[in-house]
Amino acid sequence: MSAPALVRRAVRGATALRGGRAGRLTPYQFYGALFWLVMTLAYWRVPLCCDAGQHAAVVERLKADLLHPAHTMADLPGEGSPYYGPYAVAQGLLARLTGLSGWEVVKLAGPVHLVVLLTGLGRFVRTLTPRPWAPVWALLFMTLLWGSARILWSGYLGLMSMTTNLGYPSALAIGLTFWAWAWTGRRAGDDAPVVRFVGPSGLGGWWGYAGIGLLYGLILLTHPVTAASALTGAVGIVASRQRGWRRPVVARWALAGAVCAAVALTWPYYDVLTLVGDTGMDAMHRRLYAGMPANSWLALLGLPALWVRARRSARDPLVWMFLLECLLVAYGWASGHYTYARALWAVLVPLQFALAVELAAPRPWRRARRVLGGAAAAGVCVGFVTVHAGAVVPRSVDPVGFAQPTRWPSYDWAARHIGPGEVVITDGYFASHAIAGYGPNLAAPIWPDPALDERERERRAADVRAYLAPGSTRAERSAVVRRYHVRWLLLTRWHPVPEEAVVVAWSERTGEVLARVGGGARVVTR
Repeated sequence: MSAPALVRRAVRGATALRGGRAGRLTPYQFYGALFWLVMTLAYWRVPLCCDAGQHAAVVERLKADLLHPAHTMADLPGEGSPYYGPYAVAQGLLARLTGLSGWEVVKLAGPVHLVVLLTGLGRFVRTLTPRPWAPVWALLFMTLLWGSARILWSGYLGLMSMTTNLGYPSALAIGLTFWAWAWTGRRAGDDAPVVRFVGPSGLGGWWGYAGIGLLYGLILLTHPVTAASALTGAVGIVASRQRGWRRPVVARWALAGAVCAAVALTWPYYDVLTLVGDTGMDAMHRRLYAGMPANSWLALLGLPALWVRARRSARDPLVWMFLLECLLVAYGWASGHYTYARALWAVLVPLQFALAVELAAPRPWRRARRVLGGAAAAGVCVGFVTVHAGAVVPRSVDPVGFAQPTRWPSYDWAARHIGPGEVVITDGYFASHAIAGYGPNLAAPIWPDPALDERERERRAADVRAYLAPGSTRAERSAVVRRYHVRWLLLTRWHPVPEEAVVVAWSERTGEVLARVGGGARVVTR
């Protein structure tokens, strides 16, 4: 019996990354590379802020102990924390091998995540259409057609948001989701070119489905909230594109699901099933529902294009994805699991991409398409001017005064005195989000985490508030210091330094003061 033959289907149109004649760049290759360069520079010029301290802390804990990392923000064990996914472990290993700090790893991750995101977007759009300009318009609309309200949130891929969250695991997870959707579409009967082994064993097909399951499992472990959107979109793609449900087809998709579950359930750092009923993060996400219209109304320009696709075929994948992702977001609102507001990006992508495919059609255009193109151009301008221009236009060359990205202060000046793992009490919003990223711990972590019982976190937060209260006594403060092994205070200029504390350093920019408490504290200079 002869060995299985390698069969290559005929190529219909250029792929997103290797299209056209040899030596010629496709439009998406050119503009995608230009976007990567501009956005990388924009990301690097803005100091890390917001949730970056949390992700830098994850890297620092893994750098200190790769197998048994501590809690990301507290002087406690970190077992069970969903922050310790496979990608975070890889970052921690990189930090151990290179000596990079957690902040440096997060900063360097941004351009890498952007490569994954851009290539995944291009690959996915090419499963929808061979039109060479479609990925270009998809990138433009995905980054600008959001709303007229500024929002900086992990997983929201507006141009302004990218200046802060490109280094977060959510950005990587969304990029991997685009790749997963593209491969899912091809396996479900897409006409895009594929390479497969044909022979008696059929191993090529089975391995392909196993690979899809592996990828979805990695997305789930990297960023569980994004995984909910990824799996919902995958269901929409398979339901819309799969031609027939014969027993071998069902078995192959069952294999993909089994591999995904096996990858997720065998991960040793945390149990993904504990996240199913976890409500710790829901309260802080409720405001995303309240602001959803202002954050997304420009994407509604894609509704006519999506409607046209629905009329052409009831099995259109973008239509199915849009409907299912809307149901996911609606479930979050109805059930009180407001964390599912983070799936908004997946609701908007079918609208944005349907519009991109429609406007990538060759000319001449009919009147309806010309009107749609004019409306899309106006929407892009509105989004850019009202929200996103400051992301790529530095203040030094800004003739208008666009709103600039958030610029948080650095805490290098304080971190050089605090030893790794030493406990800090702070009353500052910026400091409470950032200081753990340098290696110290907080007496009361600011974020819920399954690794720490929420009641214990609330008790710690109450003790810290009592310590910082204007009427607290020295005895009460000393009791808190002993209970949580506190060695440092990082106080804003509005809070008086307790009489028993010794001032060690202060910031000229913010006026914040670093003071030593706890008697036996050691001063570490890095």
